[in-house]
Amino acid sequence: MKNAFRIITFIMLQTFVSIQAQQGDIFYKPADDDNSKYTNVGNIEITITNFGTYGHGFSLWPEQPSCEYPKGSGIEHIYDGGLWVGGFTADDSLGNNINGPFVSTGVIDFSSATQRGSGLEFTNARGSFVEVRSSLPDSKYFSPKAISHQDFLMDFADTSTTLSNGEPILLHRPLGVSVHLETYAWNYPFADYFVIFNYYITNVTNKYIDSFYVALWTDAVVRNTIVSSPRTGGFYNHGGNGFNDSLSMAYEFDADGDPGFTDSYIGVQFLGASQKVDSVNYVNWQYRNTTNPNYFSPQDDIERYKKMEGFFGGSNRYGYGISPEDLKIPSNRSMLLSIGNFKNLAPGDTINVTFAMVAAKKTGSDPASLDTEYQKEKLYSNAGWAIRAYRGEDRNGNGDLDPGEDSNGDGRLTRYILPSPPKTPFVKVVPGNQKTTIYWDDRAEYSVDPISGEMDFEGYRIYRTNAGFDLSSNLDILNSLVTVAEFDSADNNIGYDTGFPAFIHLDEPVTFPGDTVEYKYKFEIDNLLNGWQYLFTVTAFDRGDEENGLPSLESSSLSSLNRILPGTPATSDDNVKIGVYPNPYYGNAYWDGPSERLRKIYFYNLPEECEIIIYTLSGDIVKHIYHDQYSNGADLRWFETYAKDATQKMSGGEHAWDLISDYSQAIASGLYIFSVEDKKTGNVKTGKFLVIK
Repeated sequence: MKNAFRIITFIMLQTFVSIQAQQGDIFYKPADDDNSKYTNVGNIEITITNFGTYGHGFSLWPEQPSCEYPKGSGIEHIYDGGLWVGGFTADDSLGNNINGPFVSTGVIDFSSATQRGSGLEFTNARGSFVEVRSSLPDSKYFSPKAISHQDFLMDFADTSTTLSNGEPILLHRPLGVSVHLETYAWNYPFADYFVIFNYYITNVTNKYIDSFYVALWTDAVVRNTIVSSPRTGGFYNHGGNGFNDSLSMAYEFDADGDPGFTDSYIGVQFLGASQKVDSVNYVNWQYRNTTNPNYFSPQDDIERYKKMEGFFGGSNRYGYGISPEDLKIPSNRSMLLSIGNFKNLAPGDTINVTFAMVAAKKTGSDPASLDTEYQKEKLYSNAGWAIRAYRGEDRNGNGDLDPGEDSNGDGRLTRYILPSPPKTPFVKVVPGNQKTTIYWDDRAEYSVDPISGEMDFEGYRIYRTNAGFDLSSNLDILNSLVTVAEFDSADNNIGYDTGFPAFIHLDEPVTFPGDTVEYKYKFEIDNLLNGWQYLFTVTAFDRGDEENGLPSLESSSLSSLNRILPGTPATSDDNVKIGVYPNPYYGNAYWDGPSERLRKIYFYNLPEECEIIIYTLSGDIVKHIYHDQYSNGADLRWFETYAKDATQKMSGGEHAWDLISDYSQAIASGLYIFSVEDKKTGNVKTGKFLVIK
């Protein structure tokens, strides 16, 4: 049945203990398994492994995202997921001596204690890791072979029944396929919310694979991990689900868990295949079995193959009164998006099947549980861009290279071609006392659009965040950026025709030590608050392409972000007093987080290299702090929580302290004395500050 929409839900009872046990099994793999790579050029960060899975079951949380969107927000969307392939083996294309079904899985939901360790059925060759390529010329992974701004390439197979240490993969019956997976991610603002998964699956046996299906199984969990930790019970039971038939996309959202803090969708979308597809099947079930067999998750290859066909229980219809509306009821569900059947795959033949992971913010302010078409507008729009990326030159989507579609002139249908905004400028931001100075280069002005073939640069936009943006429970960097200034080319009747005035265009380019970039522009922002964290970025935008129906496109604001904390510069001037702020410190200061270890105060007007010693009034030493340009307190837990990328720049004359002593104890209220010894001059300055909790 074409685009069958088949649903099964069932009642689940889950505890955190079972989740912890599940995590242990998921990553018990050979030493050469690589789960360290995750997409990070755009606004969605997904861990992708070379053993058939994506996500990491929060075993690497919070250091590494599982499927975070927006970038840096702490809002995760996938617990775990992976590739499934299923079919029968036969001696020939006529189906003689047929056996099966056989289903090989990257990962499954562990619903039976007897199956612990099974389900992880793809392995890789020793020495085989995830390869990274990039089409960005300034990337260290640049390769002319790259498809996107960040390609991941990996190989794995289902042919082994043991791990490299000889341990058997329980209940695994290989179908006999090898898999080459390439994933593609971009930093363009119109394409930074999806990642394409491009699978090449080869029959490596001397048998035919009959009635072949390819599927992605996903345990989606859309929750704000800053608000709700995945280490606590009940974290997983709030998902609502659905399916869009016209877009071939299954999706999940947080139906009731963190309303106002997630407001996200994650979609698993089928984009296309190299052979004709008979049906796209969506099946849904829950983690734990009940006494009703119609609600069971699949327990063996036969049951899993039936799921891939779109069946559940003894029915292939909606299922005993269960409707799409029932899927909006919060629960912990699994999604299976299955593609097939492909009649047969001959020995040595390869089939190409392509999916996308698509993230989006909910449109509007209505409760997430409604899951209206209006709320999914951004999800549908983002899925449309994923389709456009997949089609490339195939503008009408018929699978053929029609006249006028061969934009690169190579006589072949080329996929994964997107319109391109100007190059992102190289940006340098220098913090100062209550100000910051932004420099950028002019390379964007020479960008050539791949569709029109023209240099269509138009201008620059400067963005910043406001003080305190980082303390929001719903941290969305892109939506936190506000426009500071915009400058566009003059005398072309596009935009404001401001030109690039003398106060931003430098007479001579500026360079910095260890940096070969020649910066041609300069813009200063003052009236900033010392000690507060800001993000600054500069983007370039083009004129748009009316002939091809494209609006003005803008370069990525994420790829040029600079995380800055204004403050006093380093000084050894004897006449400059060293101090502390806020002083008095009242708990909690406005910038503090919710726990004791998320407090901070700043010492200011420090020498370039010095030692700070803090004493009680009775002379007991509370804390030793060493300060230089590389050690300024940015390793505190506050920065680990609110500046996860650890790229923040400070002014050089300030040092943050979390009010924790050398003995890892929070200091009490009271008056404290400090001394600062300048390591270059030997001079010592003193001061005091008051703590009131």
